[in-house]
Amino acid sequence: MTSRTRETDTGRDADTNRATDIDRATDMDRMSATLDHAMARSQGLDTLLRDLTDRAVVQVPGAVACSVTVRRADRLMTLAGSTGLPSGLDLRQYENGSGPCVDAAESGDPKYSADLAEETRWPAYTEYALATGVRCVLALPLPIEGETGAALNLYGLVPGSLAQGLDAARAFAERAADAVNEALRIERRQASAADVRTALLSRSVIDQAVGMLMARERIDAHRALERLRRASQDRNVKLRDLCAQVVARASGSASHRGQ
Repeated sequence: MTSRTRETDTGRDADTNRATDIDRATDMDRMSATLDHAMARSQGLDTLLRDLTDRAVVQVPGAVACSVTVRRADRLMTLAGSTGLPSGLDLRQYENGSGPCVDAAESGDPKYSADLAEETRWPAYTEYALATGVRCVLALPLPIEGETGAALNLYGLVPGSLAQGLDAARAFAERAADAVNEALRIERRQASAADVRTALLSRSVIDQAVGMLMARERIDAHRALERLRRASQDRNVKLRDLCAQVVARASGSASHRGQ
């Protein structure tokens, strides 16, 4: 081989590497854009996660199904799965307390099996997964705020099929964690706002009942509230519910007199 030939080959390899890097960067940019789009159009956590899992199947080479596992109330659960995902793929792991997504969520370390037919770590799960046609599994931990464990789970039908998508899967998991954290923050804010509305409504109906009792019994607000509290305790009924009954009866009586 001449020096000119070697230089030509070296230049061609460099061009190929640069093209590969550009393609990889373009894929990452496209992945970020699709996740941003999913966050923008989603109305809640469930919708967002369904979008994410479906997009993961498109973006990660070799993946045919995807799910998101999160620990809530001391138990693992699947928050969402891509279209066509057999529910038992995750559920069987939760029941046995063993499997790639369980281990990834609890340990914080990625778990990968190139071929479940050769896998020995999770025998009970492996038997079920193979029966569904799954041969390759990748579970990546997700750092989720306020949760004790979470994972992005990817499934392939061909041994080693996810190997070519490992970098894409890791990049997707990083962006997915950002998206899920944002969705959870929105969910918590919505829950907090709902709690405030409930508290305000409760306060309103209690104030109405106190006012009605003051007018009827000619007593002050303190004594009226104490009577209502004692009645709620005696009847084993929440104060808010008792006051709602008082207001409803008074409103019904007023309507009847108006007729």
